[in-house]
Amino acid sequence: MHIVGKVVKAFIKLAARQDDPYCDVLSAQKEQFFRLIKTAQNTEFGKHYGFSGLINLPFEKAYDNFRSQIPIYDYSKMYKTWWHKTLNGVPDVTWPGKIKYFALSSGTTEGPSKYIPVSKQMLRAIRKGSLRVMYSLPQYPLPDWYYQKDVLLLGGSTSMKPVGKGQYAGDLSGIMSADVPTWFNLFYKPSRSVTAIKDWNKKIEAIVKDAKKWDIGTMVAVPPWAQLLIERIVEHYKVDNIHQIWPNFSVLVFGGLSFKPYEKTFKSLLGKPIITIETYLASEGYVAYQARPNANGLRILADNSIFFEFVTFNSENFDMEGNIKPDAQALWWEEVQENVDYAILLTTCSGAWRYLLGDTVKIVNKNTGEIIITGRTKHYLSVTGEHLSVENMTMAIERLAEQLQIAIPEFTVYPYRVGRFWGHKWFLGMARPIDISVKELSGMLDEILKQLNDDYATERTSALKEIKVFALPVKTFYQWMEQIGKLGSQNKFPRVLKGEQIKQWEEFLKTQGLIPDNGDA
Repeated sequence: MHIVGKVVKAFIKLAARQDDPYCDVLSAQKEQFFRLIKTAQNTEFGKHYGFSGLINLPFEKAYDNFRSQIPIYDYSKMYKTWWHKTLNGVPDVTWPGKIKYFALSSGTTEGPSKYIPVSKQMLRAIRKGSLRVMYSLPQYPLPDWYYQKDVLLLGGSTSMKPVGKGQYAGDLSGIMSADVPTWFNLFYKPSRSVTAIKDWNKKIEAIVKDAKKWDIGTMVAVPPWAQLLIERIVEHYKVDNIHQIWPNFSVLVFGGLSFKPYEKTFKSLLGKPIITIETYLASEGYVAYQARPNANGLRILADNSIFFEFVTFNSENFDMEGNIKPDAQALWWEEVQENVDYAILLTTCSGAWRYLLGDTVKIVNKNTGEIIITGRTKHYLSVTGEHLSVENMTMAIERLAEQLQIAIPEFTVYPYRVGRFWGHKWFLGMARPIDISVKELSGMLDEILKQLNDDYATERTSALKEIKVFALPVKTFYQWMEQIGKLGSQNKFPRVLKGEQIKQWEEFLKTQGLIPDNGDA
């Protein structure tokens, strides 16, 4: 009998009914808009932009004034204008009170760390988003015993560094763990001493050592690091699959990256099928989650202290480097259309206002509030007008993997000069070696891309003269991440390399003997 599991499942069902996640998106967003500007009206930001004059207006008028008066902010602009004061301990800058915690975020391997304010209200909002994921579990065919199994959180280090008097910075997972009740330790793994380890490899070693002691039912992790951990466990204990160590492993909750590139390899590490649930948690806030089985998209958290805006991702609003133009026009939920690429803006209870998150999304169902993540504003390729999005790239790699009957969990691409014209150089992280020439591999991917993207097909007849595709061991990608100090659950390999990253990557490949000194293969 699994009495504890039955009780937990019944409690989750009851809590889900009381929470009612199926809210009306339009009504919820109007409510969040007014709640946010009312709360922040006496901050420096609120006074500067006259929030008190918006509170009693009808929504349409208030929102029109809001978007006409307040510019769109990216992190750099927000930090230089406002958040540098918040980091220096000044209260009431863009959100009431003094901010105690800052989430360190780089998004990808590019650039220095960002310091994202995390207010008490945001901590509550993130917990609410996490609970929504838990509330969705009874919709899946999970037995009662599942609800009494351990949960493995494969996050960043929980240790934080002081950045001011009574202020701390660290991984978001570390900030969240600061207020976790002690009784959570009965169900959540690994121990606090292990989660505090900063060195990623040492943390993985500690988890592998303890793995056999646990009865894991759920893992929460970014796909590549979940795969890496399971591979290490399988190798260490000399078993065929992870279910020989964790026979009750049933659910993977993931976010940050699409799971599809890792799916084939991941399945080879399992003894039986598992359920995957996608989430969209950024350092700036909990954006969306997979609310039901076999959903086509992720439901935005429309009633959770975030007001969403969307900027059509095209050449009218963004330059060739993915930077937003000063006159870019934003839309709220009522004004968006389905199946259009948008850059997403957040206004949050941590004092982000009209903040360009850097992700691109498509609305797949306006009525249910469901979106899919299609890429990054600066992770797309269009040096000649080929307009290759990360969504295009990922789909192309999936089709290539199917043709080759091999897993390709990692890839990256960047442009290079071919005389007066351009080419694309691709590097694919293969799960095993393949006996295929660069020319043949390049031809296969080229044909797939032409089928997926008409602009790409057109440019391949003119300014885009060639593509070169190189196969690498997948471990190469993780070794480079380690070399530049970005190994770990909070970091992702960029799908498109730019600027200094290209030089660093090619130099690394040369030292590994994977490309000759002339940078070619």
